[in-house]
Amino acid sequence: MNSHIVVPGGAALAAEIAGSGPVVVFLHANVCDRRMWRAQLDALGATCRAVAYDRRGFGESSRATGDHSAVADLIAVLDAVAGNSPAILVGCSQGANIALGATLRHPSRVCGLALISPTVAGAPAPAYPADLLEMVAQQGRAEAAGDLDRLNEIKARLFLDGPLAPEGRVQGATRRLFLDMNAIALRSTPGSVNRDDWPIYGRLGEIAVPSRVVWGALDFPHIQERSRAAALELPDAQGRELPDAAHLPNLDQPEAVTSLIADLVERCA
Repeated sequence: MNSHIVVPGGAALAAEIAGSGPVVVFLHANVCDRRMWRAQLDALGATCRAVAYDRRGFGESSRATGDHSAVADLIAVLDAVAGNSPAILVGCSQGANIALGATLRHPSRVCGLALISPTVAGAPAPAYPADLLEMVAQQGRAEAAGDLDRLNEIKARLFLDGPLAPEGRVQGATRRLFLDMNAIALRSTPGSVNRDDWPIYGRLGEIAVPSRVVWGALDFPHIQERSRAAALELPDAQGRELPDAAHLPNLDQPEAVTSLIADLVERCA
């Protein structure tokens, strides 16, 4: 079922809701939108109330002027789809950071976390190996030039193929989907600023809910290191590295990621 959920400030977030049962809410990466979770929605919708939504400026969601809080938007989504029941949050990259922030701010609303290639606010700044510096520099040059088509290709190289894999590793429908999702994100002029700027990295030990941390062996080394650190710092976490996967493991290995989330749902039952 497709829907729109109105959040603080009047923005309407496009959402897809499937099934009934324990609530599982999916938060996409900054280079994607809710469509990245297609395989997980289809599979988990059979036994759960699976929800994926586009954040402001992504996919089919509107954008609102003025400052906002991505965590407050998530809580508004939870109010709409879960009522007073706690939910399992599944976040990739920046989506994982939002899930962590919500868990720290509103612990009663969250009963489980699946963090995929997580961004964690306050984590040490990345140190890029020499052989990856030129790839990162190419991204910076494309951004400075405003060449969004070239920037989209570079981001596909870095975040879909993975910087530790050959360029063009992922092809076909998955690559076309990525380029479409990220093109929308790149062309969405920000209409508001996210106020969620508090540090999270040093507070992971406060999060007691059952957690899964997943990362790809082809992702940036600093993201892999950050994922391992999160798996160690979270009191009730299990870490899992997926070979032949980069920053978006659920697109590389959808069945494996779906199985890990399903296991978490069982742990939280």
